[in-house]
Amino acid sequence: MTLLHLSDTHGRHRELAEQPYADLLVHSGDFTMAGSESEAVDFIQWLSELPHRHKIFIAGNHDSCLLNATLDGLPDNVHYLCNDALSIDGISLYGAPMFVGMQDGDLAEIEHYAQIPDRVDVLISHRPPLGILDSVGNGVRYGSAALLEKVKSVKPKLHLFGHVHGAYGKQEWNGTLFCNSGVTDWRYNLIFSPQMLEV
Repeated sequence: MTLLHLSDTHGRHRELAEQPYADLLVHSGDFTMAGSESEAVDFIQWLSELPHRHKIFIAGNHDSCLLNATLDGLPDNVHYLCNDALSIDGISLYGAPMFVGMQDGDLAEIEHYAQIPDRVDVLISHRPPLGILDSVGNGVRYGSAALLEKVKSVKPKLHLFGHVHGAYGKQEWNGTLFCNSGVTDWRYNLIFSPQMLEV
């Protein structure tokens, strides 16, 4: 099954060139800039119109309008995962959003990532795990230690995320392929392309 992954479009989704077809398109959060409802509606409309067989998205720290939101009326092939699991053609997926206020190492963060099922093929989070595609060369790591510990035990085939602009790329470790597909730089310019993967 083919999967196209992108993240951190920050309201610039309509500026993206036409993307290659994939069975799944996954957006791992920060599709808005200011977190407004109108931005989210525009993104969902754009996403719904794409030809990919299934479209999946989660919220990032900019997408504050989705905190405690219930999304009704989405097309059957558009899926919002907020600490939810989904199975498509026998592939299990889980989405772990990131909202403002989640602090490193606090009980809320630990409990948040503890909800990830013990068996999942594709883990989608906004934040990266600590030490994996989570730094832009300034010595500062923006990943989560609690998420890293959970990923070590779950060992998903793919772990998709964004959040750290400029840490774009893929890395294989401990049986998992990690992918940061944040398409914008730290100034929110579109400079990277969504990444095609197999699952």
